[in-house]
Amino acid sequence: MRHSIFYLLVSLISTSGLALSAVAPAKMAKPDFNKQIKPILEAACVHCHNDKEHKADFKITTLEEAKNGGGKTPGIVPGSPEKSPVYTSTILPADDDDVMPPKKEGKLSAEQSDLIKAWIATGAEWPAGLKLEQKPRISFEKHIQPILEENCISCHDEKKHKGDLVLVTKKQAFTTGEHQPSILPFDTAKSALYLSTSLAADNDDLMPPKKSSGPLAKDKIEMLRAWIEQGAVWPEGITLKAKEKTAVVAENPDNLELVKKIHDFIVQTSKEKAEGEMKNYDAQVPKTKVPYSMIAIKSGEFLMGSPDSEAKRKEDEGPQVKVKVKPFWMGKCEVTWDEYLPFMITDIGRNKNGSKQKPNPADGIADVITQPTTPYTEMSFGMGTDGYPAICMTQHAANKYCQWLSAQTGHFYRLPTEQEWEYAARAGTTTAYYFGDDAAQLKDYEWYYENAPNFQYSVVGKKKPNPWGLYDILGNVCEWTIDQYQPDYYKNLAKLGDKASGFWVKSKTPYPHTARGGSYDDDAPALRVSSRRGSNADWKQQDPQLPKSIWYLTDAKFLGFRIIRTLEIPTAEEMFYYWNNGVEKE
Repeated sequence: MRHSIFYLLVSLISTSGLALSAVAPAKMAKPDFNKQIKPILEAACVHCHNDKEHKADFKITTLEEAKNGGGKTPGIVPGSPEKSPVYTSTILPADDDDVMPPKKEGKLSAEQSDLIKAWIATGAEWPAGLKLEQKPRISFEKHIQPILEENCISCHDEKKHKGDLVLVTKKQAFTTGEHQPSILPFDTAKSALYLSTSLAADNDDLMPPKKSSGPLAKDKIEMLRAWIEQGAVWPEGITLKAKEKTAVVAENPDNLELVKKIHDFIVQTSKEKAEGEMKNYDAQVPKTKVPYSMIAIKSGEFLMGSPDSEAKRKEDEGPQVKVKVKPFWMGKCEVTWDEYLPFMITDIGRNKNGSKQKPNPADGIADVITQPTTPYTEMSFGMGTDGYPAICMTQHAANKYCQWLSAQTGHFYRLPTEQEWEYAARAGTTTAYYFGDDAAQLKDYEWYYENAPNFQYSVVGKKKPNPWGLYDILGNVCEWTIDQYQPDYYKNLAKLGDKASGFWVKSKTPYPHTARGGSYDDDAPALRVSSRRGSNADWKQQDPQLPKSIWYLTDAKFLGFRIIRTLEIPTAEEMFYYWNNGVEKE
């Protein structure tokens, strides 16, 4: 995939006007790159300056890229920190447009900036062949302070100070404790605070002890480790106070029993019983009155995959397999922000799993369904919401939208299988595209890299539809299916014989899941009907949360979804599996 750079580019700053004193390299201690510099760059810089996301055309995953900067101004000048924006941009005022990292992510600490300065001043040594990877950046206020206040301060304040350790202020936390040093920035192997949390449950030195609900959860121990590795930044002036632990989240009411109620509603509501009764229909989301349209897709048989002779064919598109598809309705267009936003953003406090923090016994079945937590940024990324396709949701989020819509309408909605998606996209054709093999015609039917206005997605339904009346099925944004991605999917289908029809690959791991169709950011070959792609962790690399959100793919600005409704109503157990197919946790 070709990733277009559609951001406000942050210019690499010049040093004119900056009062930076020259530093004599010989007088400055040389930092340890692997231990001190690498963790800072990987947590604070790489997420915006890597092979896929290179703001201001600047990458920092290798030394050569970091030295090159944006091509106009060097990023690093070894021996001269005052001429190196990798350093000078970190000491700008927090509200300066060119500060790195930007204000919304939080500046580096003075100690971290000083280390980068010293590293550059002493030659900017970087081990040969080393390529940086993105790592989650740990915030003291967001990640560490709650851990310490809920689990440690009650035993380690000025009154109790067990083990002579006081964790109330930065100075106390770094200098007290019988097992010194308690916190040694960049060195977990010598930091008693971290080591004590990772001991066995029956160890007398475990912190917090077993009787005080220890040990800590693995994700909290991981946060402490990463915080120390990144320099143990503790902002000045923060004083900790003991707090009660966050209440344990009650059992999620979005369970099989809820799905059974939705199933009963669907059985009572759905009127069509036979394929001959199926017609296209227009509807509204009951809670919001936002319209959407469904196209009736009759049952049939087709040859799935691409022939060996197809230009730009990939290995995961064959061998071709004949499959039969049962009837269903499919969304005329991709799900738009008008439809999706009321599901994604509510004024209700939610736990990370999407359940309500304060459930109401009077809630209806649609109100109990888990919904996304509030996103950390505007998820259309400035590309537009009125009539535009919704993007950046995980497969799990798309599944839950289908459940939410089903509970309101009394119709069973879900994501299509790969078989259903390709059958509908082909619309009875056997060529590379539903209009033929000539990619030159794409501009009349789909939005892709060559014709996408401003290199972004477009309002749905503005190009010609495929023969069955589906708009943007191959372009604009690629679309989720329900399947786990398998490179050898077609080979496995071929082995199933008659059982291949209706088969779909159930999830076993968080990645990859299959998306079909191309996007505004793709070249023509990716818009061929048989083209496939599997999701991966890079699709949420900018997500600042730890653990990362189960709802958002912050880097999949090219990805949306389209719903289907099957004529055949599955069992409640099958519905539950469809709507909870996506593996939530990384």
